[in-house]
Amino acid sequence: MKIHEYQGKQLFRDAGVPVLQGHVARTPQEAVDAFNKLGGPLAVVKAQIHAGGRGKGSIIGNPGQKGVVLVRSAEEAKKAAEGLLGNKLVTIQTGPEGQKVNQIFVEQGCRIARELYLGIVVDRAAAMPVLMVSSEGGVEIEKVAEETPELILKEHFDPAVGLESYQIRKLCNKLGINGKAAKAADSFVKSICRFFVKYDCSLCEVNPLVITEDGGMIALDAKVTFDDNAMFRHTDLKVLRDLDEEEPTEVRAADSGLSYVKLEGNIGCLVNGAGLAMATMDIIKYHGGQPANFLDVGGGANTQQVTEAFRILLSDPNCKGVLVNIFGGIARCTTIATAIIEAGKEVGFNVPLVVRLEGTEVEEGRRMLAACDIDIINAADLTEAAEKIVAAAK
Repeated sequence: MKIHEYQGKQLFRDAGVPVLQGHVARTPQEAVDAFNKLGGPLAVVKAQIHAGGRGKGSIIGNPGQKGVVLVRSAEEAKKAAEGLLGNKLVTIQTGPEGQKVNQIFVEQGCRIARELYLGIVVDRAAAMPVLMVSSEGGVEIEKVAEETPELILKEHFDPAVGLESYQIRKLCNKLGINGKAAKAADSFVKSICRFFVKYDCSLCEVNPLVITEDGGMIALDAKVTFDDNAMFRHTDLKVLRDLDEEEPTEVRAADSGLSYVKLEGNIGCLVNGAGLAMATMDIIKYHGGQPANFLDVGGGANTQQVTEAFRILLSDPNCKGVLVNIFGGIARCTTIATAIIEAGKEVGFNVPLVVRLEGTEVEEGRRMLAACDIDIINAADLTEAAEKIVAAAK
């Protein structure tokens, strides 16, 4: 689960991670009030969307309007708010369609001596969190990783212990941080590592992390993502979820126990098992098609879930065909065949449907599909299924 910058910063503040004062605004007048509360002489108005690169992004139809704006008066704050609120911001992470800005964050300014990058993720190969820092703060870290990976420094740490002082000193020496700033780094880094572990984060990123002119260290950004599998331990965080930032069909699918991700292709995929779903998408691409989604109905899918899956797939106007690829292990092929037939009666298939079944009771499942009055294109194996759906979708 992702949260907004202003929400992450409130959690940072509670965890002892230094941040600046700021206020959320959802109208231009609220932006004026926020600026006045901060007391000037300058502030930063930031679009609040679940995407990075806001400072270099631009509003659709108004390329001069960036997602992060430095303002020096209440009137400038109002103007920036008017240019952002209700409009779509395009960044390197949103795609060309952009993301609608429903709220902004008006934050006080500070005197910056240096900008750094800091991020924490889980290194699955090492089975522990890893802290990453770089001297290239304020720059897309993906670009740094691709062009100058040697500038990204890493330190793994035991979640039960946290990052230790000797590790922080080592990083400071490599980054040329000393004196008061090095002391601030020890406190800052330990606090944010504890935060990462406490809240079961999958990502915690600060870009830029700034060293101020007086040697302090402040999180000038907060990009936080929580591990969905751990949310049962953090029910209080669920109120931070912003459904307006999520794809509606993905929310709908999750409510039905389906793993669904919308893509930009034209071939809908209904598969049981994440690995099989990835393989299905790959083979569709291999044969010249474009998958419209990732959809894993799970090993124990029932008629209701399969029916809802078809509703979601067919609600996409770009979907020109559906490939059902089921391996009957936990769920028998006869169960899946029954679900497909019932879904066909209730939803109605208005695009070509290719079905490939394999596994337990597969012969009876295929017989059931062949005997029903739904127009189904049967396939014996995955290669044949991919070839047939790509041809049918064209």
